[in-house]
Amino acid sequence: MADVGFIGLGNMGGPMAANLAKAGHAVTAFDISADALERAREAGAATAASVALAAAGREVVITMLPAGAEVSEVYRGEGGVLSAAAPGTLFIDCSTIDVDTARSVAATAAEGGWPLLDAPVSGGVAGAAAGTLTFMVGGEADAVARARPVLGDMGKAVIHAGASGAGQTAKVCNNLILAVSMIGVCEAFGMADRLGLERQTLFDIVSKATGQCWALTSYCPVPGPVEAAPSNRDYAPGFTAQMMLKDLRLAQTAAASAGAASPLGAEAAALYTLFCNAGNGADDFSGIMKMIGQGD
Repeated sequence: MADVGFIGLGNMGGPMAANLAKAGHAVTAFDISADALERAREAGAATAASVALAAAGREVVITMLPAGAEVSEVYRGEGGVLSAAAPGTLFIDCSTIDVDTARSVAATAAEGGWPLLDAPVSGGVAGAAAGTLTFMVGGEADAVARARPVLGDMGKAVIHAGASGAGQTAKVCNNLILAVSMIGVCEAFGMADRLGLERQTLFDIVSKATGQCWALTSYCPVPGPVEAAPSNRDYAPGFTAQMMLKDLRLAQTAAASAGAASPLGAEAAALYTLFCNAGNGADDFSGIMKMIGQGD
């Protein structure tokens, strides 16, 4: 078992840290929220008064933060984790951020002799709670090997995507696919509604035909066909629309930086912008059915 510092105890980080404590790791956690710290204590973690104290002397330090600016500040800011880390500490950033920041922060850590992996996740809040996340990891192979036992106690799959930044690249590509496919599924249900085809009938056919996809069969955006889907809980989020919009914007930034075409990604970002601006940002991203399904 490892001595782990965990920084960022939000909707994802909180249950991830709890799973590490449950597995027997010695977890010392930090968050700016007193409520989040109390939940961490209830889950068996110790708590620290600052990011530096959470990182001091740990074998492994994991961060799960909102965006690149926070990641950069926690690692490189005054009183950040690199100012307190012991030699040989392994850093793992599970945040979803832009590729350039991931590579830049990893380079800063490397200058001090510390490996820093970018390891964003797929699986949402439900996956974080159940310990079934998929980790997409960028960094050196030996550091990934060190990380596997810890990441494995929070997820079902740990996939080495390549060099630094490759984990973030895989994450934005995955969520680009997910957003575009979800919008397509919503369009199809909206069309079926207008043409008089029952939703369950459409689901039964497409789930066994070439249109089958995860957005349909695991996360169906209309109530009824998939019991566990957020659509059956009034779109209470597993992954919010605002978070999906954040990832789509990251994907567009990455596409522009690489000179890659992303016309459907741009349209998906525009549609999720409209949906979030209408006050739906806290809904599950599949709730865009409420907008797409209205038609003209």
